[in-house]
Amino acid sequence: MDQLERLQHTLGVTFSDTALLHQSMVHRSYLNENPDFELPSNERLEFLGDALLGLVIAEKLYVDFPHLSEGDMTKLRAALVRRETLARLALNLGVGDCLYLGRGEDTSGGRHKQSTLSATFEALLGAVLVDQGFAAARDFVLRIFEGEVDDATDKMLTMDYKSRLQEQVQARHHVVPVYRTVKAVGPEHAKEFTVEVVVGDEVIGRGRGRNKRAAENEAAQVALDGLAHDIEP
Repeated sequence: MDQLERLQHTLGVTFSDTALLHQSMVHRSYLNENPDFELPSNERLEFLGDALLGLVIAEKLYVDFPHLSEGDMTKLRAALVRRETLARLALNLGVGDCLYLGRGEDTSGGRHKQSTLSATFEALLGAVLVDQGFAAARDFVLRIFEGEVDDATDKMLTMDYKSRLQEQVQARHHVVPVYRTVKAVGPEHAKEFTVEVVVGDEVIGRGRGRNKRAAENEAAQVALDGLAHDIEP
């Protein structure tokens, strides 16, 4: 099995036109040294994949998170489609091993360069779109990004609730809230954590989640609800 066959297996996508998959891996530096190569660079596919990714992620956030504002959705989309995220996904898929690079680009570490990997990842998405059609390409993006969306959403909401709680607690009590894990149950791959948020000696919120961050987020939200209730007339 060659590298591109292995990549198709990893992707879970069988290309009808494997030339598109090959093209998605062609960096312009390769053509500079091999001008007679039968395929163009991946730049046009990159353009297409970038547009596909932005649309699919935007729709996902709009449908799944109706409580998020336009500003929050913009921040989340930016976090999900940033260069670092795309490069990491490309590395995990083994894209670096499949690249057609010029010798200079290769020897200078091009197979691990974030800009090259992220651009190639977008070109790969463009190739899937052209070869498989929009519905299949959309499903592919959602499958690849499933965990990324959950993690980015958890992180943003956690920062939001925890920062708001810290502001209110500091304004009232001139201290910062402390989070402590009081319980962790279940197998290693599916633990549920219980976290309390404490001000002084008082527990002001408790939350549960599949990781400590999610549990802290819920605890902060519960605490904020309690503080709001305390100041109601």
